[in-house]
Amino acid sequence: MKIVCILYDDPKTGMPDSYPLNDLPDLEKYPDGMSLPSPKSIDFTPGQLLGCVSGELGLRKFLEDAGHTFVVTSDKDGAGCQADRELVDADVVISQPFFPYYLTRERIESAPNLKMAITAGIGSDHVDLQAAMDHKVDVVEVTYCNSRSVAEHVVMMILSLVRDYHNQHRIVNEGGWNIADAVHRSYDVEGMHVGTIAAGRIGLDVLRKMKPFDVHLHYFDRHRLPTEVEEELNLTHHESVESLVSVCHVVTINCPLHPETEHLFDDAMIGKMRKGAYIVNTARGKICDREAIARAVESGQLSGYAGDVWFPQPAPNDHVWRTMPHHGMTPHTSGTSLSAQARYASGVREILECFLDGTPIRDPYLIVQNGQLAGMGAHSYSKGSSTSGSEEAVNYKK
Repeated sequence: MKIVCILYDDPKTGMPDSYPLNDLPDLEKYPDGMSLPSPKSIDFTPGQLLGCVSGELGLRKFLEDAGHTFVVTSDKDGAGCQADRELVDADVVISQPFFPYYLTRERIESAPNLKMAITAGIGSDHVDLQAAMDHKVDVVEVTYCNSRSVAEHVVMMILSLVRDYHNQHRIVNEGGWNIADAVHRSYDVEGMHVGTIAAGRIGLDVLRKMKPFDVHLHYFDRHRLPTEVEEELNLTHHESVESLVSVCHVVTINCPLHPETEHLFDDAMIGKMRKGAYIVNTARGKICDREAIARAVESGQLSGYAGDVWFPQPAPNDHVWRTMPHHGMTPHTSGTSLSAQARYASGVREILECFLDGTPIRDPYLIVQNGQLAGMGAHSYSKGSSTSGSEEAVNYKK
């Protein structure tokens, strides 16, 4: 078998000689009871960089000892890139949502041997899922491996936006000490109305993490939460996105990208939001209209926008979100902390062990199987192209 793995670049200064922590906390299971990834063994040290090229997800020894060909690259863009050259005779391709190799219909059709696309993380919209179904390419991901990591990132961003942390930090870095300048946009989150678009693993965890801040919690989801959960968290359920955004000071987006959510937050939707609201988007960049967000922040309709997802990725240098005021953007890092890397590397190892042994892959990992949406994919996605995003990203010029 030939396995091609596309990972983000190594640190500019080279791989670290040491790390701040010597080990990671020992987690036994996820909050819903699902066990953590359980490969037969691993060939890496948890807590070290695994998601970059030299980290190799800790897979090389395992695969090469078994006689397989393993290619790792970060060269994924432009005509003739190494990823495209290696894909044509690959059996398995591994990619990341943080540094996506857009697996377009054209790319899938160029790879007649391709049997499986693995997402090292969660969120497989960088794959044209309809093309994968049409060509019987299974799509799998490491469900839940970094959900709590993303939820922590969301809470961090909510607090940093509402308290205007970035402005205050900038003042210190510039040698300043004007308190009025530092606090003229700073508020307490206590008492605010905070809502999530989707209350799956990430969205629900955000709600749980925000409850101790004594906020009013809201959610929209096409799958309503159990009554006992709504009562435990004192949640207000909304039948529409429009209803939720009209009352919330903070809206956090935690839904998958598919045709129904692409550009969900456009000028019209933002215009229905509470004046001066904040948006935190760690789902997918294309759920928000790029220019509409910039206009809303400039006009004051939004007080701030934060997130770690862009379209396309990596974001061009002139992407308007890099320079608009009152933003708290990061690269796509929420789900690739060192803790999360250990989990998704273990999950990819587990998936490959099952695939190579011919044993079933656990159902929650499945997105597409045997030409149909399956597992978590049947819950989260719809038939049809996930969006035209994979082709659009490849051809994006600006």
